[in-house]
Formats: sequence, C-alpha cells, structure tokens
Amino acid sequence: MPKKIAVFTGTRADYGLLYWLLTDIKAEEELVLQLVVSGSHLSPEFGNTFEQIETDGFKIDERVEMLLSSNSRVGIAKSAGLGMISYAEALDRLKPDVLIILGDRYEALAIAQTATILGITILHIHGGEITEGAYDDAFRHAITKLSHVHCTSTEAYRQRVIQMGEMPDSVHNVGAIGLDHIHRSNLMTIDELSASLNFNLNTPYFLVTYHPVTLIDEPADATFQSLLSSLDKYPSHQVILTYPNADNGSRGVISMIEEYSRESNGRVLTIPSLGQTRYLSAVKHAAAVIGNSSSGIIEVPSFNIPTVNIGARQRGRLAASSVITCQPNTKSITDAINQALIKLPELKRCKVENPYSQGQASPAIISILRSMVQKPVKYFYDIKAYIK
Repeated sequence: MPKKIAVFTGTRADYGLLYWLLTDIKAEEELVLQLVVSGSHLSPEFGNTFEQIETDGFKIDERVEMLLSSNSRVGIAKSAGLGMISYAEALDRLKPDVLIILGDRYEALAIAQTATILGITILHIHGGEITEGAYDDAFRHAITKLSHVHCTSTEAYRQRVIQMGEMPDSVHNVGAIGLDHIHRSNLMTIDELSASLNFNLNTPYFLVTYHPVTLIDEPADATFQSLLSSLDKYPSHQVILTYPNADNGSRGVISMIEEYSRESNGRVLTIPSLGQTRYLSAVKHAAAVIGNSSSGIIEVPSFNIPTVNIGARQRGRLAASSVITCQPNTKSITDAINQALIKLPELKRCKVENPYSQGQASPAIISILRSMVQKPVKYFYDIKAYIK
C-alpha cells in the first residue's frame, strides 16, 4: 500500500526549496503526496503565493488559514495558536504516514506540535543549524526534538542534531535541498527575466530581501532605512526588492519598500514574491544579493555571486567565502556593498566552494521515505563522552 506523505509549506521560501521534492514524491508509485498549504501563502498582502503552487501543477489537499493581520509578537503567537487548531483538523482528515516539515518558522512548529500529539511520524529538513538573531533558531531545535527522521544540509549540522540526543541512524546529511534547482531548473536569461517582470534590467542590479530580526535588538525600520540609504549611493544600479516574511515588524518594512519604489523614478522594482525560478534567475544575473535571508548564505554562493549579509539574523550559519557580513548601519552596509562589487569579477572567474553541497538532496530524501517506517516512540541518544 502506498505511503501517504504530507508536506507542509507555510511561506514562499520553503515552497521554493521543496519544489523538486514535491515533484519527486508526486512521481513515485510507492508514495502519495498530500500538500498542506498555510501561513502567508493564503494572504493577499503577501502575494497569494498559493496560486504559484497551483500553477506549478500541485493539488492543494488542505488550506489552513491561520495568519492574523497583525504586526506584533502577540499577533504572531495568536496566529500559531489558530494554526494548531486547524492543523489538527487537517491532519485528522489526511491521516498521513509521514509529515515533512522544512526549517524553523512558527507555522512549522505549530504543525509539528500538532502532529506529535496525533502520533504522526515527522521528517524534518534543515535541522541543526544556528541563526542567533531570530526566534526561528529555537523553533528549529524544538522541531528537531519533535521529529523522528532528520535530513541535514551539512555534516556539521548532522553532528549537532545527534548532539541534541537524536539517534545517529535517523540523521542523514543530504545537503541543502534548495541547491537541487541548480541542476534541475531551467533558469531565465536576463531578457526573459526582464520580460517576466515587465521591468527592463538594462543596468547592473541588486537583489534585496530583508526580514525583521525577531530576537536580538535590531530594530527593523531603522536597519531597513540604513539599507535604503546605502542603496541610494549606487544610482547606476537598479534594485529588485522582495517582501519580507510574515513576522512581527514585517508590515512596517513593506510600507517602506513601497514608498522607496514610488520615489525611485523607475529604478526600483518591488514584488511580494518572485517565485523560485525567477528568484534564482535574478540571483544568477545580479551584481550582488543584499539582505539577511538564508538564501544569501545557502543558495547564492553556488552562483558565484557575492552576498551582503546584514546584521545578526543569520549569525551562526556556515558561510562561503563569497558572503560578506556587515553591521546593520549605513556605513557598514555601504562598505560591504563596495567589497561585493570588487569581489564580483574574481568570483565569476573562480568557483566558490559552497559548504551546503551541490544539489542531490531530493533523491536522497525519496530513498529515505521509501525505506522508513513509522516511529511513534523516540529514544534519547546519549553521547557517552559527555556523561560524567
């Protein structure tokens, strides 16, 4: 009997990373794909990105509304609570054999808690990583402890998951799943990208995504204003600005993005979501990727494009030599952009070594899914050397 594999996606970012895994599960005779779509996917404010999922040919089995129109921590906590209520009903209807969760967001933690109570086996992707500037860091580790099988992006992260008490034979280093796109996606030429965006990319451009920092004291509005002030120093470069995630502080950033675009005399394009193919195509042709998104750390180095990584949000993640980390102020950001532009010709000549592997994660996960059994009970793995 085929295994029912439920896959959860709560944001445009995790859906883009999961695309090839969804495609491969759908193609497997031994597996039945069940897709649970929630969070900002269902929000007009964040681009109604569920439409892209359907355009890509995937059937949405459950749509779970849970996102309040709030810009506060209380609103985010309430959204997570609403999510648990509806995830319970959705998972009870689907009755999956395995639930796949990627990453570290509050939407993902809410469905992981729900699945644990319902006795559903969880496979977690991208555990063991550290992002000290966001409460996502704690959520990621909590999801690890709720999960039964783990697919990490590096060996160092595999060892960290084991250090957290997970059985070694349940923890697999498959590489970063987003890198599968490099080998399997047909990316756009610059002319095709311009036509798709209805925005003529006729000069060098920056691709910019900034998310609020939710744990460390790094005020989103002030930091984003510093970033915009830095971008003003490069009037010959166009800018593609994408929206942040649905976190506390995000709506203020969105307002600033829209105002900056209106005042740019056509130099700036703002877009809620590019979608994975357009996003990676934009990375491929960019002069630099700027902001504090995990993609700047994990995927961008494989394109030999420099990343300007701002502030504390990604602090603790392994990073390639093409990643330039700076402080969240105008001078530091500007200095980092200058370094990136100096670095670009060298990066184009020499292949950057990406610590997150090179794009065979989905086939590895499919192999794991074929062989794995449901594990309602977990055992804690003690690392003997640490026991006094």
